[in-house]
Amino acid sequence: MANMHIGSDFDDFLREKGLLDDAESVAAKRVIAFQIAREMERANISQSELARRMKTSRSAVERLLDPANASVTLSTLERAASAVGKRLTVQLSA
Repeated sequence: MANMHIGSDFDDFLREKGLLDDAESVAAKRVIAFQIAREMERANISQSELARRMKTSRSAVERLLDPANASVTLSTLERAASAVGKRLTVQLSA
């Protein structure tokens, strides 16, 4: 039996299975969580200090930094970015 995926790329495979949007969302969240953690390290900011700056709990910061947790809102990401001296930018692309 011929493999119907020969010559296609992984995005095509995920698209066919209806998984591409979720995979891209998880990937984007992981990248942002990594960037926030990197900025925290550079500025020597603890999770407790980030929580204080964001006016939230430390457990909320732990969820924010958990790359597997994709349920973080844009508002939370914006507050986290601001708390480490950065801006969150979101854009549509083709």
